[in-house]
Amino acid sequence: MFLGEDLLAYLVLAIGAAMAVGNGLAIIRPPESRRDEDDLEKAPILRSLFFVVIGSIAAIWAIASLIA
Repeated sequence: MFLGEDLLAYLVLAIGAAMAVGNGLAIIRPPESRRDEDDLEKAPILRSLFFVVIGSIAAIWAIASLIA
């Protein structure tokens, strides 16, 4: 198989971890300067926490699939 048999698990791990880390950092440390007038000053907390949870679940599931 092209790029290995565990390609889907690796992709889910990468996307889930990126979603969790990116939204977590957006909550902890919002951007210092605004670029456009339409940009928010800080990330919406509930939506970002939801994405952190979903990304963490996806990453943990992918790690469990790779181990098993």
